[in-house]
Amino acid sequence: MDPYTSRAPASGGIAAGDDDEEAACLQAFELMCIFTVPMTLKAAIELGLLDALAAAGDGRALTADELAAARLPDKAEAASSVDRMLRLLASYNVVKCSTEAGPGGEPPRRRYSPAPVCRLFTGGGNSHRGSLAPSVLFGVDEDYLCTWRQLAAAVGGGGPSAFERTHGMRMFEYMGTNRRLNTLFNQAMAQQSMIVINKLLDRFHGFDGVGVLVDVGGGTGATLEMITSRYKHITGVNFDMPQVISQAPSIPGVKHIAGNMFEGISNIGDAIFLKMILHMQNDEDCIKILKNCHQALPDNGKVIAVEIILPTIPELAQTARYPFQMDMIMLSNFRGGKERTELEFAKLATDSGFRGALRTSYILANYWVLEFSK
Repeated sequence: MDPYTSRAPASGGIAAGDDDEEAACLQAFELMCIFTVPMTLKAAIELGLLDALAAAGDGRALTADELAAARLPDKAEAASSVDRMLRLLASYNVVKCSTEAGPGGEPPRRRYSPAPVCRLFTGGGNSHRGSLAPSVLFGVDEDYLCTWRQLAAAVGGGGPSAFERTHGMRMFEYMGTNRRLNTLFNQAMAQQSMIVINKLLDRFHGFDGVGVLVDVGGGTGATLEMITSRYKHITGVNFDMPQVISQAPSIPGVKHIAGNMFEGISNIGDAIFLKMILHMQNDEDCIKILKNCHQALPDNGKVIAVEIILPTIPELAQTARYPFQMDMIMLSNFRGGKERTELEFAKLATDSGFRGALRTSYILANYWVLEFSK
């Protein structure tokens, strides 16, 4: 009998206290070893295993032997390791696992196919739908992951963030010195943004009356290109630091303007777009940015911000965990950076001079559109 198909003891019952202890121990052990999931996911991405499962098509499931034979030189030893990796990912529903009887009484053979979430980890950045594979690779990269070791020191001692304590400079300053990590970060953000913006364009209709849209902190203009491709009547203005704008490609319908959002924003648009900018800032800097936006906008102008909205109460649900995880990432990366509740965003808007009611529209996975109106 599989010990996991039945937890009933041979005789007698389990006291309620024993049940609670069992559940607590299982949770503790899982939390202690949770790092194995992103690390195994990283290896599966790098080995091309998830791409291979997705490419099989027609719902065809592959064995570890088939995956190893197609992609790895030492097939015999690799097949066993591949099987062990995929069965862990199957327990988290990244892939699906089915079994078939082995010949001559041999152990059952497992076959794997992609679960729905698997698509989000395939493509490696080559899909117009976006991929989270670069985000996984960045999140556990050796030059980034090591910064978390300083979180306790940063919280206990105050001052610089864990990232700054590790590398001796703020995150984006360090990115300028580590081209490899910077490239990986930019790929991760671009692909993740593609997922969110595609859904934004499907669900949000606040661009209908916009003539000129200024994307503040818009990078090389990829997001504006997606927006203006859908909304042909919009002229896009990509506003970012000079060193960023210098690398921006020519995009039809998009102008690139260099500047600093903390010093002032060009007043040439009737709406300003901020995508995941505010969560990297402390409240003082958020107000500084939003005041510059307010000053740059006409009387009927608005800010359209894409941000995570933090639940007020940490519920025991998957839908609540990602915002709190992102909040910890902001805590570790940026001094003062944080995710915020809807009330906290409303206060930032009011303190920056916006008098219109805060409007929110849901995108997906706790990403929201917030509209601040003058």
